[in-house]
Amino acid sequence: MNEQDTIRFARVDDLDILAEHVYVSVEIVRRKLEWDEFIVAERAGKIIGFLQLEYLWSLVPYVALIHVFPENRRQGTGTRMLEWLEDHLRKTGHKNLYSSSQADEPEPRAWHRHVGFEECGGIAGINDGTDEIFFCKVL
Repeated sequence: MNEQDTIRFARVDDLDILAEHVYVSVEIVRRKLEWDEFIVAERAGKIIGFLQLEYLWSLVPYVALIHVFPENRRQGTGTRMLEWLEDHLRKTGHKNLYSSSQADEPEPRAWHRHVGFEECGGIAGINDGTDEIFFCKVL
């Protein structure tokens, strides 16, 4: 990460770039922006990655997606966005954060463990026959 990098909640003017890289509709992205459910990493005024947050049962924070653009990977951007989110969640009274990855993705699973998540369960066959492994991190 570069010293000039900024981590922040996404704004309406980030809509186009976010909508281009997620699996949900523009309308959902717009709503999630209003509810502070996207975090972006920005360098020199340009978005270099984002984190999509969900709330299971409208209560439990869950990292749905962390995406860092290829030319900016392996610089700690994903970890910095996660740390920023964790700090925000602690300040708002949350005690745990959840996330997941597909069982056949060893690198994302290793990253989750590296940043302090522990496996806490799974759902068999949810992704076109591939299992989803869930992780929990105590805040």
